[in-house]
Amino acid sequence: MRLGEVVVDVAPLRSSRDFRLVFATQAISMLGTHLTSVAASLQIYELTGSSVQVGLMSLVLGMSLLVGLVLGGVLADRVDRRRVVLVTRAVTAVVVTGLAVNAALPDPREWFVFVAAVLAGGTSGLGGPALMAATPALVAPGQLAAAGALTTLTAQLGGMVGPSLAGVIAAGPGLAWCFAIDAAIYVVGLALLAPLPKLAPDGSAEAQHPLKAMAEGLAFLRGNQVVAGLLLIDVCAVVFAMPYALFPELGTEHFGGGPSTVGLLYTAPAVGSFCGALASGWTGRVHHTGRALIGAVAVWGVAITCFGLSPNLWTALAFLALAGLGDTASEILRRALLQHYTPDRLQGRVGSLWLAQATAGPSVGNLEAGLVARALGSSAGAAAVGGLVCLAGVATVALAMPALRRATLHGPPAGQGAEAPAGPSRAVD
Repeated sequence: MRLGEVVVDVAPLRSSRDFRLVFATQAISMLGTHLTSVAASLQIYELTGSSVQVGLMSLVLGMSLLVGLVLGGVLADRVDRRRVVLVTRAVTAVVVTGLAVNAALPDPREWFVFVAAVLAGGTSGLGGPALMAATPALVAPGQLAAAGALTTLTAQLGGMVGPSLAGVIAAGPGLAWCFAIDAAIYVVGLALLAPLPKLAPDGSAEAQHPLKAMAEGLAFLRGNQVVAGLLLIDVCAVVFAMPYALFPELGTEHFGGGPSTVGLLYTAPAVGSFCGALASGWTGRVHHTGRALIGAVAVWGVAITCFGLSPNLWTALAFLALAGLGDTASEILRRALLQHYTPDRLQGRVGSLWLAQATAGPSVGNLEAGLVARALGSSAGAAAVGGLVCLAGVATVALAMPALRRATLHGPPAGQGAEAPAGPSRAVD
């Protein structure tokens, strides 16, 4: 196998000017998002001295984001997706600018940070499905996996660099600069996205009542075994085998370390995910995409089980890195299959369900892991049990949904015919 068939495929960047603009925007936006997230948490803690208040702010942000995603899915299938993205990003830029001004005041207002979290989460949620739904119109059908891998790469890179950079800036110039830089990044992103063509959805459902439009998306989900299987198999991983809430106890009690050990546990999956994104060239070439997806989620389950059974820290870190690698492969393949098997007129609504699950699922999974650890009296045991339950769930979904096993990115989606995603007629140089 040649090196070019292993490393991340950059064909979408070469062939589509518009995807290059979106990629550049996402790359800098992920960095800015982490700057604001860390800075807001630090500011709330400085103002209140309470971790509960920090958690409350995160909950408020997450809930507003979830509501925005559900509404944004309907909106993305009714109006020009380019306009939705530009308007929501402009509003978010204003909100983040307000955070910068508030942080620069001699006496910053705690209530304003909470209000900003609601506004930023809601507007980001409204724009997220539109940007995701636009991707199939910007690249060729055969490049969906490669586009997903490049998107994942920007997210992992932002997750690795952003928090550390936020800490350096907060400790130096101050929190206000974190918010100001993110606001400037939003302005740059608006300039990059402005040249995009009009991205009106096919068969726009403007006449539909929003509730009926949402019901149509759910009906499609129930009737499409591949798309339903994509969401269910992800539930097996993020709900039953999400170990992040266990890291503080495992790092300090089980492995006998301190904050640095806990930091290593959080870093290891991100390192594996980043390596997986770099070595994702195979994802667009594998013929049995559904089977590869099932295998990738199984890798996550096996790695989390072995992590829970690891006798020492370095073995545990190696298995966490392997889990991150499997998770990235799974995300790339799930995103590509979802976009491939969903008609353009439903891309926004179905994509919003996927994004909503990605937002809420890990939170539920971390809570479940904590409860199991309390019941068993062992965080390591909870991780191992979660991995085994994940594997059982993956096997059940794979056996119950043969269409998921047969799913492929090569050729038109089975049963959709003319509704398969169209080529990049508007976006290729």
